[in-house]
Amino acid sequence: MPAPNADPAPPRPAPSPPLARVHRLVWTALLAACIAVGAWIQVPIGAVPITLQPLFAFLAGYLLGPARGAAAVALYVAAGVLGLPVFAGGAAGLGVVLGPTGGYLLGFVVAAALTGLVPRRGPIGWAAGLAAGAAALAAAYLVGAAWLAAVLHLGARQAIVAGVVPFLPFDVVKVVVALWVARRLRAQGLAPA
Repeated sequence: MPAPNADPAPPRPAPSPPLARVHRLVWTALLAACIAVGAWIQVPIGAVPITLQPLFAFLAGYLLGPARGAAAVALYVAAGVLGLPVFAGGAAGLGVVLGPTGGYLLGFVVAAALTGLVPRRGPIGWAAGLAAGAAALAAAYLVGAAWLAAVLHLGARQAIVAGVVPFLPFDVVKVVVALWVARRLRAQGLAPA
């Protein structure tokens, strides 16, 4: 018999129904596929093309949370490393990840985790969503530009001029669009729980 002053055991969270787990897995796979499609939509402007990959990486975080959002991007990267032509321009293989743009691919994993830090329940506030998006952009650029500098033997300034400055206006728009889509999906009850 427990002591009269003992704290009761905290309630255990209810296990999620099997269908909810399947629903989250489907959303993870769907967003990984969207990132792959986004890679095919590109504007080549130098060593690093403008693509829609970041938009879907940000969206993965906003909708799935930090762990599952990062998992969706990691699934996409793994598919490319294993040989599926999912990277920009239909490229595939480990050489892409080890090449000049590989840091951006790895940075997208971190970016999805950061956009996933918004509250998981209820609507995403614009301020919280934009703050998470700004942190995600900073992380993706930090990893991507550092990798670009290392692979191409560039100085920090050269890497920023080549790998950040041309993309910043487009990527800010992608954060806003991803946040708007996530807010709409949540408001309509279509986002994963």
